[in-house]
Amino acid sequence: MVVTGVGVVSPAGLDAHTTFDHVLAAKGVTTAELTAPVVDFDPTCWIDPREVRRIDRVGQFGLAAAAEAIAQAGLTTNGSTVDPRRVAVVVGSGVGGLTTLEDGVETRVTKGSHRVGPLLVPMMMPNATAGLIALRHGFRGAALAVATACASGANSIGEGMHLIRSGRADVVVAGGSEAAITPTALAGFARMGALSSRTSDPAGASRPFDRDRDGFVMGEGAGIVVLESEDHATRRGATILGEVAGYGATCDAHHLTAPDPTGQGALESMRLAIADAGLDPRSIGHVNAHGTSTPLNDRAESDALVALFGGPTPPVTSTKGVTGHLVGAAGAVEAVIGLLSARSGRVPPVANLTDPDVDPDVDLVRDEPRSINGTVVLSNSFGFGGHNAALVLIARPST
Repeated sequence: MVVTGVGVVSPAGLDAHTTFDHVLAAKGVTTAELTAPVVDFDPTCWIDPREVRRIDRVGQFGLAAAAEAIAQAGLTTNGSTVDPRRVAVVVGSGVGGLTTLEDGVETRVTKGSHRVGPLLVPMMMPNATAGLIALRHGFRGAALAVATACASGANSIGEGMHLIRSGRADVVVAGGSEAAITPTALAGFARMGALSSRTSDPAGASRPFDRDRDGFVMGEGAGIVVLESEDHATRRGATILGEVAGYGATCDAHHLTAPDPTGQGALESMRLAIADAGLDPRSIGHVNAHGTSTPLNDRAESDALVALFGGPTPPVTSTKGVTGHLVGAAGAVEAVIGLLSARSGRVPPVANLTDPDVDPDVDLVRDEPRSINGTVVLSNSFGFGGHNAALVLIARPST
């Protein structure tokens, strides 16, 4: 399944290539509050000002990222570039419109139920982003939302690929969006012990695979890709950026929030994705790891990588030291970054990595971007609920 368009809104930039450039520089963007928000985002650049108040931030991010990806792909329905009945949308979210929900609860408690806005439900529902994208662009195929916590974006891309393989769509706009930097969400994640408390060094708080890691930094944003069959893309003259060649999804069935310490579920998802692509582990040029900066996840994932490759791994990175953890958008944004890395031949270093806490066979990219020749990337995403998703992407070198 080929990729003909990508779009990103992230703490590192308001488009895919700006985000990639900042990730290559490996500079943390966290604020003093230990969050990584999207800054300088003006939703009216993508949305009619009269509609902005009717769309939660999660939907605004999704619409912006989708606009970039769809424009790059050259999708139009009015000009009959594509049949709108054959274009599906699969965009996931871990929590949906959480800002709207929190505001609604506060309004009900302080002002009464009669003051709760009539648009609370459509603004907070996790399927709103997929519906908004379909509505905006006139896509009339299936519009679906995948909610698998931090694996949502990657699962959405994989399930979108299945829609095309099965013949149920010609084109799928797929990815994830999240806007969970809210007081209640931060309090909940903090109470779980999932967030970093490194207040003395907020820019260095997210430090995947480092011995001093103590939790993740909450980010926000969206990542979108346009998928289609190669024949379909070629017929309409689209530029092909690469392909999603393989997808693997498993469940740990171990614990609702803690990963299986053996890493078996993660390992199996990677094996399934590589087999689905018709490849073997030796074909992988680099790995964009989930790498959340939490003690348990990073250890389980690094051990799974050693087991997968049976020894030294290809170059491994995690971009969450720059972007923070985008939760339901993470898998999609990181798939885009992985694809752009393979196209450019440069793998971003792991930001804030000073003392690696991994098996020596894990080849972490450190200090500066690593030049590579391989065009195949393995992108991992693991989420609460024991969800594991792995994608194999193959870049078409940029010209």
